[in-house]
Amino acid sequence: MRITRVMSGALPALGLALGLTLGPAVAPAAADATPSASPSGDGSAPTEAGTSFRTATEIDQGRTATASGSAGDYLYWSFPADTGQRPTVKATVKLPKSHTAQTWQVDVYDGLRRRQACQYGAQTHTAAAGAASVELTCVLRTVRAWSEPWANDPLPGTYYVRLTALGLTAGDLGLPVDATLRVDSKDIGGAAAVDGSLAQPLVPGVAVRSKAGQDDGDGKDGKDGSSGPAVLSSIEPDDGWSSGWWSDRWVWTAVGAALAALAGIGGYTLTRGSGRPRQVPPGA
Repeated sequence: MRITRVMSGALPALGLALGLTLGPAVAPAAADATPSASPSGDGSAPTEAGTSFRTATEIDQGRTATASGSAGDYLYWSFPADTGQRPTVKATVKLPKSHTAQTWQVDVYDGLRRRQACQYGAQTHTAAAGAASVELTCVLRTVRAWSEPWANDPLPGTYYVRLTALGLTAGDLGLPVDATLRVDSKDIGGAAAVDGSLAQPLVPGVAVRSKAGQDDGDGKDGKDGSSGPAVLSSIEPDDGWSSGWWSDRWVWTAVGAALAALAGIGGYTLTRGSGRPRQVPPGA
């Protein structure tokens, strides 16, 4: 009877612990089913691309960017990716009616301009002669909050996308093409968490702001010719850059600790109850 009373008191405590710890963990699991950025519907997506890293057109995740160019051009876009995200870059190139076989390729670089390998996807694809379009996909590795200096792991910050054709014939050079680009991410969560974080995301400076705030028009940044801190890229995740230390791994650690404590109490109670000698009633 004593064992029954102890276990009946432990079961409600177990339910309470699971309710408190599992509650916050449900949200990341539900968020995995949808992209981490809201899709575009306001028509504000860019309609042109840059021609180098410095002139890359900024796009937000979940928005479809378009651009017109010529076969042989380099088209550049940039987008933000934060800790725990696994970005997927999809590009579609509409080709002219008459052309020979063309090979197109999409490359992704991080904020340090290091080329990032694709986990899977058709990063390079050859369109047959006369094909109407070609589609490319690159699924990156999960962005980490911290990495060793010698490693080539993807880190939070700006990422660059370069789209171009390889080995074009002289007859195909300069033909008009239309490109469509979209970037979405899946939130991996605590499964990709690491101990440590960057002090700042890898977002390059794109301009220098004067102390006065405006250019005087005489070629100097400020009235005294001095300049202020660098202005970082204007793109960032909708909810800002994460600090890198929190993940749902802490929730599951608390769940494990609670279960271990309850198991220890139950085991001790069972062992103590079975080890006590049986009392014989007086006069038996």
